[in-house]
Amino acid sequence: MNASSLHALVFVAGLAFTSGAAAQMSKDQYESGKKAIAADYKAATANCASRSGNARDICKAEASGNEKVAKAKLEAQYKPSEQATYDVRAAMAQANYAVAKQICDDKAGNVKDVCLKEAKANEVTAMSDAKASMKTAEARNDASSARREAEYAVAKEKCATFAGDAKTNCLNDAKARFGKS
Repeated sequence: MNASSLHALVFVAGLAFTSGAAAQMSKDQYESGKKAIAADYKAATANCASRSGNARDICKAEASGNEKVAKAKLEAQYKPSEQATYDVRAAMAQANYAVAKQICDDKAGNVKDVCLKEAKANEVTAMSDAKASMKTAEARNDASSARREAEYAVAKEKCATFAGDAKTNCLNDAKARFGKS
């Protein structure tokens, strides 16, 4: 598989991942995605061999980062969750930091020190944003669950005004609407 094929795969996986409507993929699709990522990584690292010095190190960091991000996105599509979303963002932050560190190696003195501090600050910011996003998603889920429980309690209370089969039907309807058994 060539690089453009992997980019297309990662792009499609990224679209599905970011849309929030990522349909869970089959085990075969997942395994195929892993093989495509591995093939792309191998091709990217082979491409790095033609470079020398720090350009080679930057190329290797980019290849490794792209592989880690692609794997995290694939996992997120295969098993969607807040943790998987966090893992994608964390992989991106770590990949960007690894590349930035290599780019900073071309500099010297204070300019290099500033470059490294900026790279670390960007990573810390991205990781903090990822954690905050995960906690926000968890809070949204908790709030949604609490809201549904409260709405179910209201529906049950409304059913209390009925008697006999009407009450039973009302309670069964409420249970069905709110996913209770």
